[in-house]
Amino acid sequence: MAENLVYSSKINKIRSFALILIFVGFAIMYGGLLAKKIEWLMLILFLIGILFILLSCVVYFWIGMLSTKAVSIVCPNCEKPTKMLGRVDACMHCKQPLTLDKDLEGMEFDEKYNKRKYRKQAKSNKKR
Repeated sequence: MAENLVYSSKINKIRSFALILIFVGFAIMYGGLLAKKIEWLMLILFLIGILFILLSCVVYFWIGMLSTKAVSIVCPNCEKPTKMLGRVDACMHCKQPLTLDKDLEGMEFDEKYNKRKYRKQAKSNKKR
């Protein structure tokens, strides 16, 4: 039975993480509303919730800056423009694994190839 893996773009993963931070912040603040009888607990939960929301703003800003430096390409599968971070990434639209590194073409998709150590291993394995 062949395993059908679905990959996700790094930019989309980081944006999803930032969105989760917002929801966690709201949930913690809602917990503060439920604990309004205990004022110190309500205040602490509100502050923690605000910290989560501020952290999500920092993550959104960071991924926005990173996105401006990403390589824009046209996906060969869906022919839509997408952005790539690193040596290997997935299309933002159709989840097609992508690479710009000629040494990694034809190899099985693995996000570890974005790390220097694994790129060297991949090159040495391909030469054999």
